[in-house]
Amino acid sequence: MTDLSPEDAKLVTLARATRARTRAAEGAAVRDTDGRTYAAASVALPSLALSALQVCVAMAHASGSRGLEAAVLLSEATAIAEADAAALREFGGDGVVVHLGDPAGALREG
Repeated sequence: MTDLSPEDAKLVTLARATRARTRAAEGAAVRDTDGRTYAAASVALPSLALSALQVCVAMAHASGSRGLEAAVLLSEATAIAEADAAALREFGGDGVVVHLGDPAGALREG
């Protein structure tokens, strides 16, 4: 891992554990402005497809959160999808710290 705060390192651990437990393509975790964390895996059903970050944002919003501080996405993707970035911006604002890593939890540079 890169030089992460303990709070962001916790998000990596939560995202990695959630992805591994569900055997999903993606795992994600977010921390809201009150310090609460939400972790989720991607959903790939015939009738419903959501990225792990979209599920996290929905969980935080449905729980009454007012915004986000940080997010972690563990995926094979080399960049955050535009739909995920849009959801993070819309709910969390432009100041959300976002970390992207591989499925094992190794964060990518930049």
